[in-house]
Amino acid sequence: MLKPRALRSGDRVALVAPASPFDRTEFDAGIAELTSLGFEPVFDERVFARTSYLAGDAALRAQAFQDAWHDPAVAALVAVRGGYGSVQVLPHLSRERIRATPKAFVGYSDLTSMLTFLTLGCGLTAFHGPMLDRRLSRGAAGYDRQSFLACLTRAEPAGELAPPGLEVIRRGVAAGPIYGGTLTQLAASLGTPYAFRPPGPYVLFLEDVGERPYRLDRLLTQLRLGGVLDGAVGVVVGELTGCDEPDGPTGRGTMADLLRDVTGPVVIGFPSGHTAGPFITLPLGVRVRLVADGRPRLVVEEAAVS
Repeated sequence: MLKPRALRSGDRVALVAPASPFDRTEFDAGIAELTSLGFEPVFDERVFARTSYLAGDAALRAQAFQDAWHDPAVAALVAVRGGYGSVQVLPHLSRERIRATPKAFVGYSDLTSMLTFLTLGCGLTAFHGPMLDRRLSRGAAGYDRQSFLACLTRAEPAGELAPPGLEVIRRGVAAGPIYGGTLTQLAASLGTPYAFRPPGPYVLFLEDVGERPYRLDRLLTQLRLGGVLDGAVGVVVGELTGCDEPDGPTGRGTMADLLRDVTGPVVIGFPSGHTAGPFITLPLGVRVRLVADGRPRLVVEEAAVS
């Protein structure tokens, strides 16, 4: 895997909108937070484009992303918001040009499409991390500053991540590169040129929000039938916020039942993605060790930046 340069104080961080438009108040608050971390946020007027539920047409969003990526003065790119639309950008991007100038990219939710493209399509590490909207904009209440800075600014492994509330579904230990993101986006990628198909053995990370239990079942079953789980030696599941029926099955219970036959450890409740509290940044494409025992934890054993 190619690795971007570790971020330093004063580095320029480009703000991009490959998916949906956003609230300007959230945008401004996110800029203030990045500035407080010592970075220089930069953007151009294209970030404010709006076409219905999209942040401008696909060609414009792709060009804005590429311009920021290939700008030698820009050290990293952070997405403003998810929603929908990043998959439309992918056909406009060149894998070869992306690989020629490795940079850190941070996003989640709909931006899972971009994370998969960068990690599996381009062979770069990328970051399942906080965007401006409702994460960086909320400061310490929205994201975990320690993991964000550890992953992006230090050319060393982020180390042990053992958040409280992590539950063991299957005990065991597994190691391999970690890939994944929002379940809805991973399932939607199957059957396309950008399908989520990591080479095994690997550790799978899954998370989502507001999907009823039967929908989680449908999405995970699609991944299973598509062969995606075949190479997974361990699974890390997010908090599944808003995925419970009022008086019926829960999201966690459903996922636990569906993953009990996985050959390897399974944990659930990892706070990365659509979390109820601070969001832990998770580097993708690097080696991790998943330990599911009396003290479940995910140990990042490889640096994501150089």
